[in-house]
Amino acid sequence: MGIDMQIVYLGFAGAAPLEAEAGAQLVRLARFGALVSHCHLAIEALRPGSAHPLYDVRLDLVTPAHELKPVAHCTDDDAKAAIRRAFDAAEMTLETAIGTERGN
Repeated sequence: MGIDMQIVYLGFAGAAPLEAEAGAQLVRLARFGALVSHCHLAIEALRPGSAHPLYDVRLDLVTPAHELKPVAHCTDDDAKAAIRRAFDAAEMTLETAIGTERGN
């Protein structure tokens, strides 16, 4: 069974390319399915309508025991880059959790 994802857009209308990027990044977490059952992705436009947009991306992981594991915020003027960095951080967090469980 895969990991479910909910995406919320704040301050702007969602976009198919951002959903596609988030879906592609979610595939990277599939190997952690025993540790994560859901994730919540929030993409917020901090300067909506500005000539220099800024996006804050927040990713929260939800364990099978329904515990919330927030990942550090990632901010960038490119929403796709911020999404990738959020999933990079999630992957590192999960790899650390596996290493800790194994006693590494």
